[in-house]
Amino acid sequence: MPARIDFNCDIGEGCGDDAAIVPYVSSANIACGGHAGDEATMRATLRLCRQHGVAAGAHPGYDDPEHFGRRTLPLSRDEIAMLMLSQLARLASIADDEGVRLTHVKPHGALYNLAADDRIVAQAIVGAVAAFDPHLIVYGLAQSQLTDAAEQAGLRAAHEVFAERGYAANGRLLPRGQPGAVIESLDASIRQVRDLVLRGEVEVTGGGRIALRADTLCLHGDRDDAAAFARAVREALHADGIEVAAL
Repeated sequence: MPARIDFNCDIGEGCGDDAAIVPYVSSANIACGGHAGDEATMRATLRLCRQHGVAAGAHPGYDDPEHFGRRTLPLSRDEIAMLMLSQLARLASIADDEGVRLTHVKPHGALYNLAADDRIVAQAIVGAVAAFDPHLIVYGLAQSQLTDAAEQAGLRAAHEVFAERGYAANGRLLPRGQPGAVIESLDASIRQVRDLVLRGEVEVTGGGRIALRADTLCLHGDRDDAAAFARAVREALHADGIEVAAL
């Protein structure tokens, strides 16, 4: 396994201490006004990225702040593409104003999970990214329809794994609300990170292990203890001789 990993966090969502998190990550996924975020939060988060040398990316999601983008909405392929394009354009405009270049795109919440298995949704997302800026890296669940669709379209894909989310035997994240879906213990999270980054595998619910490609490691920034988790994960990676660097 490579002695290098990108460490990313979903931020700019108005529910975490972003200023305390950003110094420990290498990439930031910034809410673009769909599930969360507005011009003020986008601008503030972009400034944090510029200050700490962190790669800035877009984190577009369903336009459903009431449910934080974690409810699947019945949108057509064209509607998903337009959702992506409008949020990308909004963040990119502010980023240009702040002198920050966007490097990647990661769908949020229910849209992200749907794109992992639904080829049409994955292609709608990839098509929008390609039309907007084909140099952007597409972050998607490791070994999913989204990463495959991006690679098939000639875009760079980052296979993403998670520090504090539980996995099913098929490599998908356990649905929130299901036992084991969110790893609350820092020690358990660090063990999972080491398995993923050093060994390319993860323990799944019900027992057993599966192999997963790990290009980038995610921590959710809406946790109450996200800053402490970010610091602990970064320190654990450093202790294992793993370089943390943006893609």
